[in-house]
Amino acid sequence: MFETTVRDGVLRIGRPGTRWLSTGWDGGHSRGDAAYNVTVPSGWERTDLDRYVTDRLEAAGFEPEAPVLLTGVSQEHARIARTGSVAVIATVGLSNPATLPPDPEGESVGGTREDDAATHERPPGTCNLFVGTTRDLDAGALANLLTVAAEAKAATLLSSVGFTGTTSDAVVAACDPAGEPAAFSGSATPVGDAVRACVRDAITASLRSRYTDERPPESVAEAEHGIATTTTAEVFEP
Repeated sequence: MFETTVRDGVLRIGRPGTRWLSTGWDGGHSRGDAAYNVTVPSGWERTDLDRYVTDRLEAAGFEPEAPVLLTGVSQEHARIARTGSVAVIATVGLSNPATLPPDPEGESVGGTREDDAATHERPPGTCNLFVGTTRDLDAGALANLLTVAAEAKAATLLSSVGFTGTTSDAVVAACDPAGEPAAFSGSATPVGDAVRACVRDAITASLRSRYTDERPPESVAEAEHGIATTTTAEVFEP
């Protein structure tokens, strides 16, 4: 399975020759021996992310390589859930919640609306997930793993705190090219079922760790940052 090391606010998730797919900064497909979850300090506003990430990894004694996710959550709140061929690592912060009200009329937008640049430059909370399997997934199955993980994240957070996520969530999916092949990763497959269970349990554990001495915001309006999607779309038949 994947090996983990935490040093100087950096969590390294390692397995030789892994295929990675990241939705985070400088994301996309890559192949390598590690991925990283990096905690940024309070008030962090750096925009030179290439230089910043390289400096942080080198200072922690790690080789600079992709993929990397950034978060305002301390790595002491990272939690790992594992079953079957799957392991999931989660760090959860909810200072910038996002929700999707079914009836947006009259819904309060809440805190500060953040554009894409802002969320990349200053992740105030963030729910980061690293989802890995020792199976060798087809390209479509690896991409679908992101969907399965995001759905499980939204369901877990909605049940726990009433939000579907935050404004800066990111997922890294990973598989082992040397593993047993798997063509599919949907929720009815062994891989997909295991991902759903691990995402739920890792998020729940990280959430409990992060909010032991304080409570998360009870609404988007209460949060300093965050958004309720009140935009409506025109709907018509094809």
